[in-house]
Amino acid sequence: MVKRENIFPDALSKRVVGGHVLYAPVVTVVPGKLVFISGLLARNQAGEIVGKGDMARQIRQVGENLKAALAAAGASLADLARTQTFTTDIDDFFRHVDVRMEYFGPALPTSTTVEVRRLSHPDFLVEVEAIAVIPN
Repeated sequence: MVKRENIFPDALSKRVVGGHVLYAPVVTVVPGKLVFISGLLARNQAGEIVGKGDMARQIRQVGENLKAALAAAGASLADLARTQTFTTDIDDFFRHVDVRMEYFGPALPTSTTVEVRRLSHPDFLVEVEAIAVIPN
């Protein structure tokens, strides 16, 4: 059995955007199997870029890709412990926090979001890496 705890230390502020607490600053998990997900982009199963110029559509596609990757390892979005997000426009990204929360809200994993100049193709707007923990 995995024991997971989201911790919100009094000495740290909670990051709230659009009425949503975006992440837990500390997550502990004992014991479990670690699942590492490489950077996922807004590509469909055929490898085509989804949502060119549309941040919300790209966040949604990345979220769906993340669900599929987790399921392949026997995990779900609720098992997320950490995400790292790279975006080419952080202001646009945070305008769509409601879409992000559909995928990351249930687990409230630790999270880092960084604006970058460019991703691996100029049509990509967002990329997400993740770590999940599931029972052995």
